[in-house]
Amino acid sequence: MKVLHQVHPEDFVNYTTQQIRDKFLLENLVAPDKIECVYTHYDRMIVGAATPVTTTLKLETYDNLKADYFLERREIGIINIAGNGTITVDGETFDLEKKDCLYIGKGKQEVIFASKDAADPAKYILFSCPAHMEYPTRLMKPSEALPAELGSLENNNHRVINKYIHLDGIRSCQLVLGVTSFKAGSIWNTMPPHLHDRRMESYFYFDLPENQRIIHFMGQPHETRHIFLNNEQAILSPSWSIHSGTATANYSFIWAMAGENLVFTDMDPVPTTELQ
Repeated sequence: MKVLHQVHPEDFVNYTTQQIRDKFLLENLVAPDKIECVYTHYDRMIVGAATPVTTTLKLETYDNLKADYFLERREIGIINIAGNGTITVDGETFDLEKKDCLYIGKGKQEVIFASKDAADPAKYILFSCPAHMEYPTRLMKPSEALPAELGSLENNNHRVINKYIHLDGIRSCQLVLGVTSFKAGSIWNTMPPHLHDRRMESYFYFDLPENQRIIHFMGQPHETRHIFLNNEQAILSPSWSIHSGTATANYSFIWAMAGENLVFTDMDPVPTTELQ
């Protein structure tokens, strides 16, 4: 499992494009018949993907965790971004369609991923962080998620945020997770941007058409940088960084946060006129 260490903002301003990509971009997570994970030192979040095609995949522990099983001291949130599949948790099977969310709490020992059709396999995107107590396993459909409609077509940022794991939805120890989708004609996410000093965030971009690109913006508001992403890639956002983006075509993204506070609205807005 690849490990990424934290970056200080004073160092970040001197990074080359390649250094930014090496330290924050998570590539090659979605790989057929594999589970790929990256351990980050941003609130100890693990970001990964399980892509069962011709076989089932079991979530094993890693030497980095010093644990007998993956969820011994962790919780995990999972979004399926593709075909139908199943996740079996300690013998209980859950059916997941596209954009369904499954939360699995601390203490569950066996997690098995499967697809129902190898020609249209499921793709499970994983976000895991340390947990201090057990919360029940729970499946949530997009229709059950708490939606928030933000922005406007005039500003090219008309979007719907479906919140799955949060204080008024699926309960967790510290994980907050949801999916943002855009109305036709809108491509700007998290604009105007914001900061939240008490938690990190990770984005996983998906449903971007072939040969199109995401342009993700990060850095302190007065010292921003950008990075280009392909479809089905993830980016890390430290607490000191804005996290905003646009694209050359319509897309969706998963956002996941870990840290001190579960309150979704705990954020410090950054007016667009102050960005540099």
